[in-house]
Amino acid sequence: MLHEFRARVSFLFLLPLFLSLSASAQTPDNATASLREVHADGQKLISEAQIAAYTGLVVGSQVGRVDMQAAADKLIATGLFAKVSYNFQTHSGVSVTYHVEESPRIPAYFDNIPWFADSELTDAIRKKLPFFDGTLPEAGGVVEQAADAVKELIASHGLQVSLEHSVTDNPTGEGRVQQFTIEGASLRIDKLEFSDPALLNSKVVQQHLSEVVGKPYSRMIIDLFLTEAIRPVYIQKGLLHVKLGPPEVRLTGNPAQKLPEQIPVFVPIAPGDVYHWKEVHWSGNATVSEFTLSGLVKLKPGDVADGMEIEAGWDRAREEFARHGYLDASVQPSPTFDESAHTVSYSVRIHEGPQYHFEKMVVTGISATAERKLRSVWPIPDGDVFDKIKYEEVLTKLQLHPAQVFGELPLHYETVGHWLETNAKTGKVDVLLDFK
Repeated sequence: MLHEFRARVSFLFLLPLFLSLSASAQTPDNATASLREVHADGQKLISEAQIAAYTGLVVGSQVGRVDMQAAADKLIATGLFAKVSYNFQTHSGVSVTYHVEESPRIPAYFDNIPWFADSELTDAIRKKLPFFDGTLPEAGGVVEQAADAVKELIASHGLQVSLEHSVTDNPTGEGRVQQFTIEGASLRIDKLEFSDPALLNSKVVQQHLSEVVGKPYSRMIIDLFLTEAIRPVYIQKGLLHVKLGPPEVRLTGNPAQKLPEQIPVFVPIAPGDVYHWKEVHWSGNATVSEFTLSGLVKLKPGDVADGMEIEAGWDRAREEFARHGYLDASVQPSPTFDESAHTVSYSVRIHEGPQYHFEKMVVTGISATAERKLRSVWPIPDGDVFDKIKYEEVLTKLQLHPAQVFGELPLHYETVGHWLETNAKTGKVDVLLDFK
């Protein structure tokens, strides 16, 4: 006989089951039989044996409906699986197969644990979780097991600190990370050194070093600094494959001594090759021509592929669609590198989304007279395509040049809160302005 169960992340629900296992005169709810085998399919990163171990089921033991449901619940509780279903057969014992869909995983990120190299922390986790490949689900039992492994490593060295973990944005790219952070240590960044001596002569870099030097030791802070202050120095020179870090803690002296509170940090940098601009092609654009879009990237074939200018070009493309009312338009560039010629070309996919029209403006925090002045200079008539550029020009006047809107009318406000309330179904947008 064949029965199927489903367990999901949002809720655990099992269809009513009638077990007819060859036992005695037991009721269907507590009927049991000897477990012959446990199988799994659908997994990509975890072995069948590891899944079987997580179920807690033991071959040769007596199992019934409750036991198999409990096993499915255990798999969900690990956090490794977004969905679990299973079926079983009863022939010379119970053979159960779990069908799993693995949860997305994110990188483990060790923020401020300078006593250990990443390899040591990874090895400690792998002792508890043999399948650990540097990634973890966002939540669940295996995340707690990983945290316990790091805690045990820390405690084995007599360190009196506590460990926390949370999901946060990836400081070095897109997506999120599972961040492990210690509390209770007063460590600070003593200095930041780079393998590329050219950075020592960069006034921009030297001006920004105070943003990290002297601050509490945190790889997150260092990585953000590298991404926001150091990366632009390279990519604007066409060094689009520059590799920054990872940052290293380099200490000298007796390793058995207590770690100093002032931490020197060294950042290896591999600049890579200089690339030149070749071309860009667009697809998915119906409102703005490819000629117009290509002109927004201020580079000509053969120019050094200034990465900052390239990114600015994508921003200009988004603004161009927003000027035509496409407030949700996405610009998705995909580069192709010619490693022999050291050139880069882009294919850019546009998703325009709905076109929005202006419906109404809601104003709070100013007098009725001032509101009438504002509405008299509002540049977008009711029902017209919403031009975000015109909207932003009004915001600039309100913040920096209020006399251009209100004339000599006495007003006292410090900020203007502003929101766009869009309705994709109707294609309408409301403007909300709050003067404070």
